[in-house]
Amino acid sequence: MDTNALSADMVLGIPLFDEAHAALAEQINVLLEGPDEEFEENLAALIECLEDDFRVEEQLMEAIDYPATRSHREQHARVLATLHGLAPGDIDAGRKVAALILPWFQVHLATADTALAIALQIAGRAHGAPAGQDDVPAARLSPRRRPIPHLS
Repeated sequence: MDTNALSADMVLGIPLFDEAHAALAEQINVLLEGPDEEFEENLAALIECLEDDFRVEEQLMEAIDYPATRSHREQHARVLATLHGLAPGDIDAGRKVAALILPWFQVHLATADTALAIALQIAGRAHGAPAGQDDVPAARLSPRRRPIPHLS
């Protein structure tokens, strides 16, 4: 399994998800490859992106009364708890955890998010916002993208 990027077969066909997931994969790589001096800032940005992405997914699950909402939410909570539990300044531990996130994320996409995408397509909400949020700008429904420095 390639742990440096999302592969083409990980695209779910829902632009809202696909764009957010690509941004998350990119942010994970920035965290792994960025300079130590920027680690805390990059970690905070990754956590913010994950929280935003998970929030949108959970809103969509609620909007369609998705039967696997609880287990899907629990997966999100475990990742966030791990990241929030990192000791400030412990860059080595942070990089070890970050190195495990992308492989987890790929499995999560292939299982939980794929099942959610199918449920959303069936419910007819694959290209829209959660019920009552049709007026929410798309920028609020996807992770905030920071400029990604070139890592060469």
